[in-house]
Amino acid sequence: MYYRIFSKIYERAAKKMCRACQDFIEKGAKILDLGCGSGIVGKTFQNFFQAEVLGVDVKDYRVSPFPFQLYDGLHLPFSENSFDIVLINYVLHHAEDPILLLKEAKRVTKDKIIIFEDLSEGFLSKLICKIHGSSFDRFFQKGVVGGWRPTKTSFKTESEWEKIFKEIGLNIIFKQRRHNFPVKKELFILIN
Repeated sequence: MYYRIFSKIYERAAKKMCRACQDFIEKGAKILDLGCGSGIVGKTFQNFFQAEVLGVDVKDYRVSPFPFQLYDGLHLPFSENSFDIVLINYVLHHAEDPILLLKEAKRVTKDKIIIFEDLSEGFLSKLICKIHGSSFDRFFQKGVVGGWRPTKTSFKTESEWEKIFKEIGLNIIFKQRRHNFPVKKELFILIN
């Protein structure tokens, strides 16, 4: 219901996301949309890049037909180097173990990881991130789902994410501040 109500907003945002990373994704790329939610972003990437996109999530929230596979929220059911790109769209802060999720993304990509993420920097941003985390649980989680727990969120600052990326051997090749207010949003493009 939530995704259907806001689908037009998500579609507009997804088109902006495509334009933001168009210099880093080749036409026809094989993309894994990790934590795909409604599938709106993945479907938009599929159309924009004429790409082969597969969505994975711990629960099926899709609002339209879109290639999809359930997974346990911890271990991706794919071989090493299965995808050209792994897209992680505002998902890391919901993961029970965002470092494991990043390691899994690194394992299954042969090229890049593209991350759009909220940053918890400043009083207002931290407050909104906390509200977002608890409201997400109320609307979507309703208990333990595949390794994810209610009210467990992992919002981090830009420097905290950069430190994590470095520790697991991911290099930032591009970053861009997408918004500054009320919540800072960042695009990170990473390679092994």
